[in-house]
Order: sequence, then C-alpha cells, then structure tokens
Amino acid sequence: METLHIIKIGGNIIDDSMQLSVFLKDFATINDPKILIHGGGKLATELAKKIGITQSMVDGRRITDAETLNVTVMVYAGLINKTIVAKLQAEKCNAIGYCGADGNLIKSKKRENAEIDFGFVGDILENGVDAKQFEQLLKMNNVPIISPITHDGRGNLLNTNADTMASKIASALTGSYNVVLTYCFEKNGVLSEIDNHDSYIPVLNKENYMNLKRNGIISKGMIPKLDNAFDALESGVKQVSVCHAKNISTNLSHFIGTKLMN
Repeated sequence: METLHIIKIGGNIIDDSMQLSVFLKDFATINDPKILIHGGGKLATELAKKIGITQSMVDGRRITDAETLNVTVMVYAGLINKTIVAKLQAEKCNAIGYCGADGNLIKSKKRENAEIDFGFVGDILENGVDAKQFEQLLKMNNVPIISPITHDGRGNLLNTNADTMASKIASALTGSYNVVLTYCFEKNGVLSEIDNHDSYIPVLNKENYMNLKRNGIISKGMIPKLDNAFDALESGVKQVSVCHAKNISTNLSHFIGTKLMN
C-alpha cells in the first residue's frame, strides 16, 4: 500500500510566522500523499482576551462556551486555516482548507462529562471520519488542511481537539494506506525534563508512558496528545512520532524526536 503522511502541527509554531513558513516549506516537499491537521496556538486565546472573553483550560483542554466557540471558529477555520493554505499554494502545494462540517468530513457529538462541562466541545463519533472522501481528495492530488472544528449533523459547530482529529483521521485511513502519523510542535519530542530540549525520549512505549504520567513527568497538554497517539498505534497506524516541526523532512538522515511503540 501507498504511504500516507498525516501531520499535526501546533504549539508555538502556529504563533510564529517565520517558523510556520519554514515548516510549510518542508511539508510541501513531502512527495507522498499527505494531510495536515493544525491547532490554534495562542491566537484564539489572545483574541478572546482582547475582546473580554475569559478562557479556561482543564488538563490541556479548552472549556468552550458559546462566545469562545465563535472565536475558535473564526481563528481556526478562518485565519489560521486560510493562511496555511495560502502559504502552501506559494510553495506549489495544492492545499485545500476544510473543517469537519465541510463535505461532512468529520462528525462529532457534544462532549458528555459528569464532572466537567467542556461546553461546545466535540468528541468525534465512532466512524465519524468519512474516509472515502479523504481518499477521493488525495486521489485528485489535493492536500487537505484540516482545522479543529467539527459538527454534530444538526447545524452546530464544535471545537475539537486537533490531536484527537489527527489520530481519528489516521486510524480511519489505515485500510487504504500505510499511515505515518507525526505530531509536531516547538519541542524535540517527549521530554523527560520539561525545560531541557535535549532530554527527548527516543523511544516510548505505552507502559513507560503510563509510568511517566503517574509520576507527573508527562502532564498537561502532552497527556491528550500521547493518549491520542497511542490510540492511533493500537488502531493500526504504521508509525507514530512526536518531534520538532523542523524535523518532518523525509530527507533527514537522522530523526530527532520520540517514536512511539506499543
């Protein structure tokens, strides 16, 4: 089967125009079929603060009230998504931007949690990713750029974790491709010392991850990222890794980052 690269970009790379441009240049050089899922960085939080909307996070996940949902849709599906598409077009990469509602690509439901009300946050339904449509887009040599907004099929948009979207899309396409999933941000991988960029763990299995999480070495936003990454591995994704955005090039002779293993 053909290799499909699914890359999720997030963190401070989204906020830094120079770093984002460098990343997108490298992304454009990947010759295999590819899909890019992006997060929102700090832009949504900054805009919300400017217009007086208080933001709350729990375990690395945003609480999305109605006003915050409006901001996230504008920033994620609008400004960030279309900026990435335009930059990739400048690199002769035929990118096309989507959110989950477009073409009914990704359907979700409002999160149900007895302890925490996450607001207008969506959890992707089982079989909620339309794999056939993604396959058609890829066969037409389009490069889907996916923003972390989904819909519930009843006219409602929902803010959805981009790491989860990457995992679910990757898992849905394992029947047609050898899927390589890469989570990229501003660090060199999963770090054993949060302030030491050289402390990345080259190989991480599920047992070691659970131990590091219990001991508080892995915490906050890294937890949902790795939970999703291991879910993808268990769903048949061929390879999953976490690395700095500068290390996505398939031409690198030596990979710097964390490769995950079952």
